[in-house]
Amino acid sequence: MDRIDRAIINRLQESFPITDRPYQQAAEELGIQEDELIRRLKVMLEKKQLSRFGPLYHAERLGGGLSLCAIRVPEDQFERVKEQVNAFPEVAHNYARDNEFSMWFVLATETPQRIDSVIREIEQSTGYRVYNMPKEEEFFVGLKFEV
Repeated sequence: MDRIDRAIINRLQESFPITDRPYQQAAEELGIQEDELIRRLKVMLEKKQLSRFGPLYHAERLGGGLSLCAIRVPEDQFERVKEQVNAFPEVAHNYARDNEFSMWFVLATETPQRIDSVIREIEQSTGYRVYNMPKEEEFFVGLKFEV
């Protein structure tokens, strides 16, 4: 990463302009052209320097459902089960843990009622019980990493 890439990441962690031309405004603030900003973001995503670039939505405020789930998956079955779980479009992200509950993922659905349906579908697909852990209370912690 060069100085400009670091400036892009540092600036866009704070906010993204809400205008007719948000990339143009962000680029102007960074002292570069809009097409250069877009090109650099694409390159950083391709190189996996960024895992994603996009908005974060509050599913519940939009009428949807959100829940943290876990599965006890034997090590020799992990890759198979991971592929099956990740095939569901409702799975927002999935990660391994060195724990009895070795697979953790977040479900994001269009309605809260759909959470239970997707869990049953995942259980049928994988053959493993899914433990649903909906949040009881939400806390917002702002986090920014200077690069």
